[in-house]
Amino acid sequence: MAAFGSVFMPEMAMARFDGTAWGQSALVPSDSISLHPGAHVLHYASTCFEGLKAFRHEDGSVAIFRMDKNVARMQQSSELLSLPTFDAALLSQMIVDVVRHYAADVPTPPGSMYIRPTHIGTEPAIGKAATPTLTSLLYVLLSPVGDYFAGGSRGLRLLMEDNARCAPHMGMIKSGGNYASALHPTMQAKAKFQADQVLFCPNGDVQETGAANFLLIDGNEIITKALDASFLHGITRDTILTLARDLGMKVSERELTVDELLERAAKPGTEAALSGTAAVLAPVGTLIHQGKEYKVGNGEPGSTTAKLRQTLNDIQWGKAEDKHGWLTKV
Repeated sequence: MAAFGSVFMPEMAMARFDGTAWGQSALVPSDSISLHPGAHVLHYASTCFEGLKAFRHEDGSVAIFRMDKNVARMQQSSELLSLPTFDAALLSQMIVDVVRHYAADVPTPPGSMYIRPTHIGTEPAIGKAATPTLTSLLYVLLSPVGDYFAGGSRGLRLLMEDNARCAPHMGMIKSGGNYASALHPTMQAKAKFQADQVLFCPNGDVQETGAANFLLIDGNEIITKALDASFLHGITRDTILTLARDLGMKVSERELTVDELLERAAKPGTEAALSGTAAVLAPVGTLIHQGKEYKVGNGEPGSTTAKLRQTLNDIQWGKAEDKHGWLTKV
């Protein structure tokens, strides 16, 4: 399998907002976008996106995981970025239509079809730095992907940095600019400390990495930052916490300081993980703080992380009951 997310199906679903109303969605070639060089998105980053997956089940059917939640979050991101609003039914139908069109190409487990809805401002107006775009484009790309852990699961290395991933009021928006702002510190962390990601901890407040939410597992308790506007409200995070409650675990959504994290990480059996659509639940083995390395537990992937990941995979792959109604059959 090629690098994750680098292969695309030849067609995508697309709809345009002309400043007054949304046009009909249609399947078009995936390389068909034409933008004016003055398009709002190219100058003022009026863009947001989502990431979700479709899975093939043993009976040959295909199901999309938590589509309603992703659509709702994209509506929220669009509103907070002052992009044109759209009905949930429009985007939901676009996703279903394009996944159904390529249902035969959805890989078998552990692979899946990665779905990338995207919303961009298209009005050619470079004088609108403080004014929203009047027109926009909504499209849905598909990318068949393999197992994110094809090379084997290992404990990730995180550099803890006393800085924010993005502006505090922008954190809950899934916008490209937020990811761009995390790139440079992440590249520096990789070069200097061989870190896989940066764990952003402004003023000692443990938040998230550049592309995933952070979870601490201490015995039967999961601790993670309570939702606010400063960081992304991850759907995989929400899913994992729901499954943890189903398994009888204690879920604590609250402030977590750097000092408490390092103190708990030193305890035998403690685990940490990153949650996200691509990696599902990735184990964290080492924290790097002020030039010193701290193992999380024994530094290896833990059993609770593996159990939660497998519990989620079993639902996605149709091997366990979908008690929460998370799957949409296509």
